[in-house]
Amino acid sequence: EEEEEEVDWWSKFYTALEDKGEIPWGTNRDRLKVRQSLRLGWGQEWRWDRMGQGWRWNRAGILSQGLFCIYPLPEEPRVPPSPQHFQQLPPSKPQDCLVRVYIVRAFDLSPCDVTGLSDPYVRVSLGKRTLGQRDQYVPNTLEPVFGSAGVGTGMRMKDGNGHSGMAQGVYIEEGTGGTAGGEASQPPAHPLPLSAGPAAWRDQLCPSRTLELVAVTQGLPTPEFSPDGLAVTFNHRTFLLRHFESGPPTFRHPGPPRERLALHVLNLCPFVPEHLETRSLYNSAQPGLEQGKLQMWVDIFPSNLGPPGPPVNIDPRKAERYELRCVVWNVRDTDLGDTNLLGQRMSDIYVTGWLDGLPEQRQHTDIHYRSQDGHGAFNWRFLFPFEFLAAEKLCVIGRREHVWSLDKTVLKVPPKLILQVWDNDKFKADDLLGVLELDLTKLPYPALTPRLCRGMPWEHRSVPWPWCRTPALAPSSINLFRMRRARGWWPCTMQEDGAQRLSGKLELSLELLTAEEAEERPVGKGREEPNNYPTLPVPRRSKSSFLWLQSPLRLLRYGIRWRYCGWAGLALVAVLLLFLMHIFFPVSTP
Repeated sequence: EEEEEEVDWWSKFYTALEDKGEIPWGTNRDRLKVRQSLRLGWGQEWRWDRMGQGWRWNRAGILSQGLFCIYPLPEEPRVPPSPQHFQQLPPSKPQDCLVRVYIVRAFDLSPCDVTGLSDPYVRVSLGKRTLGQRDQYVPNTLEPVFGSAGVGTGMRMKDGNGHSGMAQGVYIEEGTGGTAGGEASQPPAHPLPLSAGPAAWRDQLCPSRTLELVAVTQGLPTPEFSPDGLAVTFNHRTFLLRHFESGPPTFRHPGPPRERLALHVLNLCPFVPEHLETRSLYNSAQPGLEQGKLQMWVDIFPSNLGPPGPPVNIDPRKAERYELRCVVWNVRDTDLGDTNLLGQRMSDIYVTGWLDGLPEQRQHTDIHYRSQDGHGAFNWRFLFPFEFLAAEKLCVIGRREHVWSLDKTVLKVPPKLILQVWDNDKFKADDLLGVLELDLTKLPYPALTPRLCRGMPWEHRSVPWPWCRTPALAPSSINLFRMRRARGWWPCTMQEDGAQRLSGKLELSLELLTAEEAEERPVGKGREEPNNYPTLPVPRRSKSSFLWLQSPLRLLRYGIRWRYCGWAGLALVAVLLLFLMHIFFPVSTP
């Protein structure tokens, strides 16, 4: 079974980006919505017109947010009127508020450097206050992840609803000067969490108290909760907690049932849900031309309601260090790329490997000489250290693009192991015999024996593996970051005539360790010391596996198949030696 992943705000964020309508985490998980629209709030937009000359109506203005309600008057004078919706209006005087601005990331930014990249940073302005510094930039990127939160205390809002204009700017630092890369105007909104998940409740009022205030504001009866908090009557309707949650909460600290039920009922009201807003960025020097997009949200807390909960931690996740240990045991059924002097097909086989995006870590095994059946034995260990982001399932690679570069450019690539089988040649370029690419997060299930390794690496999704007769029992892909170890046979392929064909099989052992585990269990590359975990013996190869330049006499012994030549071959060699002696002996005699 898959282990429970660490759940934080970034887990909600990446799940929201992948959500296509269904809820992959289930109904009891904390959720988030990514919005593209710029308008968030209550009410509707109304157009105000006035009569002009010639009985024509001219636009006089727009009421950006407002509601109109019509109440029926009772015919009997003694009958009380129907409850009104606007029982408590917001105060008309400014009030002190605590404002929290969360800047998540930007993307599709315009480049400002000759390399086609930029060094963006964020600056937030509200009234006379400005947050953000130039030295807090993200180098060499057009898709920076900021994960920063700005807090302003004692700020006075201009209207009682707390809706005030706010500007966020994404600035590009180039050299010693700064130019505005874009600005976004933000009307703040108070978000409502979609569920009582693992995120800490940060509002000043608990959900049940908020539901009571909603009932008072709309002129409804006070909600009545059951003693156990599993049922509530609101607006003449009864809601049960089991209607919203299919089972018990699967996360830690879910909160009491009363508060979870109140939050579910609040989500049925037309309030702004917890969201992440996508804003367009503009530059005053180029009005109307979009400079990129910014994803962020704002929380506003009136001071008269008391201190709010803790802020949301959106610090970017740091990549974790791992070490991949790959042991190449054997090669089977690979192509024979050479022909010896006697017309026999053979190959001098070796294997190379590296992680995608890290070609400087390229390593290779020793050479299995003169393989005439496509088999090779190596018992060779590769070591690949790398950094991995579990939330994005990507490897983080930082390198300086140029010698004069001050900062490293961060690249994110999938964790893919690339192995190649080659034929070694001394007087020409080596021949490629097969390629194997393995995604460590979606690793094809290996075969137990080379005879069963007949499918292509991508067939595990749709076509059952050959050794599994029941399609329902066909093994799926595995995540090496959870399983940590895998051993078996994987097929190599070659591109030929626009199609892939099977060109060999590799027996591998894959083990994934954290940096701390790798320090506790040190090993050497190849068969070097410390040769542990596991101990790799010298491979058992045929006697014909040797470098012919270093052993010419062994070439006469093992390079020629004497059992096929017989006595005729021995006689031919004897005659050749006598002929050479007849030529060179008189010359050397004084």
